[in-house]
Amino acid sequence: MEPLITTPESKKKAILLGIRKALLDMGTATKAELSEKLGISFPTASKFLSQMEKDGEVITMGLDLSSGGRRAHRYRYNPEHMLGLAVFLEKTETVYTIFNCLGEVKEQGAVSSVLSETSMEAFTRLLDGLIQKHPKISALSIGVPGAVNQGHIIYIPEYPQFQNRDVQGYYEERFSIPVVVENDMNAAVLGYSTTKKMIDNPSLVYVCFGQNGPGSGILINGDVVRGSTFFTGEVSFVPQYEHQNFLQALQNEEQRIDAISRLIASFTAILNPQRILFSQEEMTSSEVRDIQKRSSRYIPGEHLPELALCDWKQDYLNGLKNLGLKLMISAASAGNTHT
Repeated sequence: MEPLITTPESKKKAILLGIRKALLDMGTATKAELSEKLGISFPTASKFLSQMEKDGEVITMGLDLSSGGRRAHRYRYNPEHMLGLAVFLEKTETVYTIFNCLGEVKEQGAVSSVLSETSMEAFTRLLDGLIQKHPKISALSIGVPGAVNQGHIIYIPEYPQFQNRDVQGYYEERFSIPVVVENDMNAAVLGYSTTKKMIDNPSLVYVCFGQNGPGSGILINGDVVRGSTFFTGEVSFVPQYEHQNFLQALQNEEQRIDAISRLIASFTAILNPQRILFSQEEMTSSEVRDIQKRSSRYIPGEHLPELALCDWKQDYLNGLKNLGLKLMISAASAGNTHT
């Protein structure tokens, strides 16, 4: 195996990423503390912090109290230095949130659905307007009700204007900022896990019945499951009854509870998750109890996961924010600092 070649530019990015993460996690730090935490020399930490302060990315908080030696400058990250934009596309609305590097919301709103348009132009105009209004937007995360393969929307049958489009590449070229495109349910399960600060690599399934048909997001040992063709979670196609799949079974109100219970049993037998999540807008506590009871007809009750009701829209936005924050702190730095 050939040795890994580390370029000066990649080393620079790694140091910047480390400093950003450390300051955001620690709140404040001195050059010496960052040097020790990141395993870089004091002069390197000093050089990077000086450039970042000049660029407005870090803020000095003055001098520490003296411990007998020379007093050290203490720094914190400027959370307003960069902003992120998260947008999700639904059948009835398009929801967006603008946030800073601490995830604090600066603006949030909803407009009519861009999915109802015959092209992507309405969506592009919305993004254009928000980015012009907030020029510090440095990352864009987009959620869609379809299957996504590395920024390409590969399955979104009701909206041909987005089908087989490289949405990530298109908007990265247009706005010159990093972009991530994610399936709605994958973003929701990621957002739930992050917000609840779950530890020990959780295994979760998030199920929604949705305006565009049912779907699920699956997190196994802390990682989102996408599958070999990025089609994981398209539960509409799961066969359940003779000549009926899950989507068709859901449309029969008398079968609804049993159909969901069979799906829960399938997830339990195959994945054995800790928790299965539903949107509180689509399910009542009484229905959850009925599903828990009915599911035990199909699989031993002691193996069934906990069933929980959640705020799907907020989990969705939180997942997109989390993806956007990762893009923001990984972004190339301003200035020309060299190691």
